[in-house]
Amino acid sequence: MPDREAILTLASVIEGMKPEFTALSDQIWDFAELKFDEYRSSKLLAATLEENGFHVRRGIAGMETAFIGEYGSGRPVIAFLGEFDALAGMSQIADVAEARPIAADESGHGCGHNLLGVGSLLAAIALARHLQEKGLPGTVRYYGCPGEEGGSGKTFMVRAGAFDDVDAALTWHPAPFNGVRSTNNLAVLEYYYQFKGLAAHAANSAHLGRSALDAVELMNVGVNFLREHMPPDCRVHYAITDTGGRAANVVQARAEALYLIRAPEMPQAMALAERVEKVARGAAMMTETEVEVVFDTASTNLLPNLTLEGAMHENMVTLGPVPFDEADIDFAQKIQNTFTEEAIKSSIRLYQIKGDVFSNQAIDGSTPLHLGLRDFEGQSHFRAGSTDVGDVSWVVPTAQCWTPAWAIGTNPHTWQVVAQGKSRAAHKAMVHAAKTLAATGLSLLTSPDLLARAKAEWRDKTKGRAYVCPIPAAVKPGKAHARG
Repeated sequence: MPDREAILTLASVIEGMKPEFTALSDQIWDFAELKFDEYRSSKLLAATLEENGFHVRRGIAGMETAFIGEYGSGRPVIAFLGEFDALAGMSQIADVAEARPIAADESGHGCGHNLLGVGSLLAAIALARHLQEKGLPGTVRYYGCPGEEGGSGKTFMVRAGAFDDVDAALTWHPAPFNGVRSTNNLAVLEYYYQFKGLAAHAANSAHLGRSALDAVELMNVGVNFLREHMPPDCRVHYAITDTGGRAANVVQARAEALYLIRAPEMPQAMALAERVEKVARGAAMMTETEVEVVFDTASTNLLPNLTLEGAMHENMVTLGPVPFDEADIDFAQKIQNTFTEEAIKSSIRLYQIKGDVFSNQAIDGSTPLHLGLRDFEGQSHFRAGSTDVGDVSWVVPTAQCWTPAWAIGTNPHTWQVVAQGKSRAAHKAMVHAAKTLAATGLSLLTSPDLLARAKAEWRDKTKGRAYVCPIPAAVKPGKAHARG
């Protein structure tokens, strides 16, 4: 492990780079590009890598906005994961504590990926400079990963072998809290169920029609009954994405539902998807319609690495808390005032804060920003969300941290996230994440024993549980594929 002086020196270098990279994050917030359309964002990030001596390869895994920047040579190979896609319908003016879109129905960074992508970029560039200055061996890579929001960009990169020679992968995510939280989250599969029926006049000749909308409704009822008979940690969600039209006096000849099927591990999700498909086909039989099952996307459950997470936590202890000031706290309070008490408590439960390393701050929402560092329990917790970081974790030891870019009570995919995306507090949290990632990368580059232990844990956890890519070979990024 690097000594305290080396970590703090690296952190000081990153602090000096802060103005350039906060401006970069703000630019990507302005772009707010959706999955697989992040052309300006990816170009800007890749160009910044090239300006800092990285060799950049574009178009990874057939995705125009995916790229890899590499610096150095030899082993170990340390990967930093970056995301930069926004969310549809999340337009919001920055730095105001009320819902106020810039433009109706426009996109916005409702999950903080403008911060995520640039924070990882800053870590990679700072660590590369350190390697050059100290003459250390090793390779630093930045992975520009598009389409995390419903696109599974990293899954396609894993399938293409982009991580095959990587020794460890590091990432982070904006959050209301500071620290490492080891999680077991859910694998997810997404399918469209497209029903085709026969149109008819609903009054004069309804007997001649076959309602696709009836089939969708029957499918939803069937899946509701299925929920009682599936494992308790599984989740099934749906949206009716096409009702077949707005005329009530027409038997709808088409209708469509999108289902997300989640389970603790991918084989369980795949088995549950087969049961959901049986319900869909049963609904089609009952209504004498046809159904086409169309694969959309998928991500594998996250495989935590306690060895790497422990090292990351120790580096966060060395770095200390995020240096928030009264202005940061004041704006966070204004944001927090928009939440219900239930929302604040839900946020605290989600991140499972049970203690703090640096302060006696009561983690109850009474202070709007997390001013300390959550304890690292040395064990994993269940979390019901999903991420394509999971696919990376099955092929290489992976760890991630969270830093407090948002007021306590903030939930992802809300206007409050977008409103805080350019704030001074968010910038400080992003830079703190960069320091943590760079320090952990340095730990791996200078401590062969740490890397060996992380790999041993990964091998032990994957033993007998080979990674199964959930995306069929014929499926291309951003393209749905008929399953039959």
